[in-house]
Amino acid sequence: MRLSIERKTTKIYPDLKRVVARFFFNGEARAKSIIQHVAAMSDAEVDITITPILREFSRRHRNITRIFEKHADRIKHLFAAVQVNYDELPLKRRLLTGSYFTNEYSIESAAFFNPSLIEDVDQSGLEEGEKRVIMSFRAVGEGHISSIAFRSGLINKNNQISLDSPGNYVDEAEVIRNSMYKKSSFFQNAVSIKLPDSVMQEVQSSLSDEFEYLALKKVIREMQQRYQVDNLLKKALERLLWLADSYYELNFSLDTDISDRVIFPYSDAESRGIEDARFVKYTHENGSISYYATYTAFDGVTIQPKLLQTKDFYNFKIMPLYGEGAQNKNLALFPRKINGKYVMISRIDGINGYIMYSDKINIWENPQILQTPKYPWEFVQVGNCGSPIETSEGWLVITHGVGPMRTYCIGASLLDLENPGMEIGRLKEPLLMPNKDEREGYVPNVLYSCGSMIHNDELIIPYGLSDYASGFATVNLEKLLTQIKADGI
Repeated sequence: MRLSIERKTTKIYPDLKRVVARFFFNGEARAKSIIQHVAAMSDAEVDITITPILREFSRRHRNITRIFEKHADRIKHLFAAVQVNYDELPLKRRLLTGSYFTNEYSIESAAFFNPSLIEDVDQSGLEEGEKRVIMSFRAVGEGHISSIAFRSGLINKNNQISLDSPGNYVDEAEVIRNSMYKKSSFFQNAVSIKLPDSVMQEVQSSLSDEFEYLALKKVIREMQQRYQVDNLLKKALERLLWLADSYYELNFSLDTDISDRVIFPYSDAESRGIEDARFVKYTHENGSISYYATYTAFDGVTIQPKLLQTKDFYNFKIMPLYGEGAQNKNLALFPRKINGKYVMISRIDGINGYIMYSDKINIWENPQILQTPKYPWEFVQVGNCGSPIETSEGWLVITHGVGPMRTYCIGASLLDLENPGMEIGRLKEPLLMPNKDEREGYVPNVLYSCGSMIHNDELIIPYGLSDYASGFATVNLEKLLTQIKADGI
């Protein structure tokens, strides 16, 4: 390789001790039985049982009593079914009941990889040349369920990277979602899904003027059974359901460290995991800043691209991405509008890179081919490794290519600043290939990143090591841009 790449010694590995207390439910019949068993216990038995639980798990979770109460409250409707008055239960009996509907989940027990790197909201109190950063990761736990986790850190004037130790607790967010939908406004938003008029009219006529998500789900499942032979129509109906299921908001407590905040799958469309968040610091036309992330939701069968927005990493708004270009994986948003349009790159067919322009940040139509596989190390597919980075020479896109033995390598290309649909140059050889210390993992021979940044005249690339852990590499920016232009297209 003609470029000098420095692999940093800092590595981030999965931590089995990072656990969250989640709601546990395995059926109404068993739940009713548990409620009756606890209700039949004497006060002394309740006290003997709950005391050691509180003693042990209060060390592992922030306010475990609040968690137990919340989980008991989620099954409040079942108490009445077995003639137990929930509102009159003493606190300890309610806590004990809630403990049976709680389990610990190790969020990163399997893997901690595919990082993105962005500037922290707070850059106060630093010395010249330092940068405070936030990293996001794909954390994988039991059942290969993925979530989004965070770490904070500092890059010093020599571009040495140090990450802060994670906090002692892991917290779930308060989830706020629409419970009712107005038919008129909902189906206006659904226009881009492009269902045949007759089918869309059939869905609408089956719903009241205001409807709940479950009512829409029932209608769509019945229609999918009738249209079973038409896969395209079935998929379009599924995307209509996603639209209702995919708008929600997350709020984390202000007393949490950023490492305490974990974004779990919350909607049906995310039930098997949320993958590979590509965070970008976005500058609006009025100069204000937001942080966006595109990510992939997976329900075990279907992929849905989604968009996350935050200004402070405490409050997150989630919405679906839809349109012809919101397909498959690998969507990455440019950090500002270009010629008055939002701009996105993607890989809608699983093979080639595409570019799209839009007036609305969540509707993407008319994808145009941007990159196709060209060199042996990318013959299987090409894609991005995060949002494009603006430089004086053009938009720098960190890419990935898949070659022989399904080896994932990291490369780079350069797009025109005013016309990003035009590629100026692309590295002929990878920036990073898996070496002997990086190729072993959950998925061997894979290097992958979800977002890099420029600091102190170097490009800093965080990257996943064979779908298990994460590391960093740096390269001189000027030399990289020179090489890309020399290699051309």
